[in-house]
Amino acid sequence: MSAVVDRLVAQVLGLEVRLLACQARLSARTDPEALHDLRTTVRRLRSLLRPLRGLPGVEQLEAASSRVGQLTTPLRDREVLAAYLLQHNQPEAAHRRMARMAEAYPAVAMSPELTQLLMILDAFPRFLRASQRQGLLKGLRQRIEKRLAKQWKKLDQALHDPAHDRHRLRLLIKRARYGIEAYPELDRLPEAAMPRLKSAQAALGDWHDSWQWLARAKEEPDLQPCVEVWKTTMAQAEERADRVLDKLSRACFKS
Repeated sequence: MSAVVDRLVAQVLGLEVRLLACQARLSARTDPEALHDLRTTVRRLRSLLRPLRGLPGVEQLEAASSRVGQLTTPLRDREVLAAYLLQHNQPEAAHRRMARMAEAYPAVAMSPELTQLLMILDAFPRFLRASQRQGLLKGLRQRIEKRLAKQWKKLDQALHDPAHDRHRLRLLIKRARYGIEAYPELDRLPEAAMPRLKSAQAALGDWHDSWQWLARAKEEPDLQPCVEVWKTTMAQAEERADRVLDKLSRACFKS
């Protein structure tokens, strides 16, 4: 059990270092990947925390992580859209969105949400060690395994639901993938699981982008030139996602 706690503490410290580096990169406004890396790091932290719910300090850290996610989601969406527009001969529409990002990066770096997350994260290893001393972490490995199995079961049920919702599937696939990455030593899934999850996440990501951009085009007139392309892209991404999901289902689930 102490090995599990040691590994948890090491992962938390590693994620804290990565978040501090992302904060510095956002402040400098020079790094186009800083926001994406910040969000990925926060997502990894949330995947690490999900099986630990109920332990001291976890709820506060999850809430702080969630607030950073909510703050940065619309910014990342704008960033991805701007990059797409630039690549697809819509420079004016792209630059309008990129100009607003220059102010957004340092604002995220100095935001109360990120400041609070870093403060709570800094204290979290001490919570874990105190919980360990008080005997609150007995059976931690089994607890984590049970939560991860529950996540996998939810994905199984969603995949085999004829009326499955692609938005929910995308979320469950991300959770399953990042859960495996957070606790690789507890991974008992088929060898094909990780590459299949990555492929499914990518296909559903392409579909989600087109779906989201079509919704935005109703409010943002400068996106109109892209609408027909996005309709086609969305239909193609739906077909590809269905094929990949079928492969994931056959490779990783018996039902």
